[in-house]
Amino acid sequence: MTDQMTPTGASPEDESGNQSEYGPVDSFPLKKEEAPEADEITPKKGKKTKKEKQKKTLGQEILSWVGTLLMAVVIAMAIRALLFEPIRVDGESMINTLQNGEIVLVTKPNVLLGKLNRGDVIICRFPNRNKVNRIMLGAPLDINLVGHELFVKRLVALPGDSVAVLSGKLYVNDALVEEDFVDYPSRSDYPRRVLEENEYMVMGDNRASSHDGRARDVGPITKDMIVGHATFVLFPFSRMRPVN
Repeated sequence: MTDQMTPTGASPEDESGNQSEYGPVDSFPLKKEEAPEADEITPKKGKKTKKEKQKKTLGQEILSWVGTLLMAVVIAMAIRALLFEPIRVDGESMINTLQNGEIVLVTKPNVLLGKLNRGDVIICRFPNRNKVNRIMLGAPLDINLVGHELFVKRLVALPGDSVAVLSGKLYVNDALVEEDFVDYPSRSDYPRRVLEENEYMVMGDNRASSHDGRARDVGPITKDMIVGHATFVLFPFSRMRPVN
């Protein structure tokens, strides 16, 4: 009996050779797997590169902003022309109904619908009181922008009415008109006059110091010169109130 032991099922020849229970084992060198060559990537015809897409996107965004801005301008102009706008009072021809420097809300729908009544406080234009601003682009391309000077007055008589001011009192259709808002009556008379079709008479509440329809260079105005109704004082905030 010897002290040397061999593993169960192992052959003494396993230690010295390449033989096993099933015969000799051939050894083959392992080959490294070759990585497939990457296909060369080339941009396909008809498709835009990423840089070109970015440029297009930037251009589209600029056009979007321009379109939004133009739309906002159009909406603002439509609101101003058809609905309302704020206007600042300059002068003292309407005291004490309106004070110099106050900002009033001027509404448009009733004027557009022809709803005009005696006693309305309105914003209007006067004849030959326009400001022309010219943009010089060269003789054939010059642009003239007409700006209308606006006035705030009280509508006192409508087409077909007779109107007169006698001893500081207003008469419409030969009847005395009670005007408790007039603190400064007229110092001069205005002879009786019958308004023709599409003629409207306007006067300031400060009859003693108001350039209005009684003046020869103004006279009665036409409907297209009436811009809107002064309905509410917006500023100063401490004097916010409806206009009566």
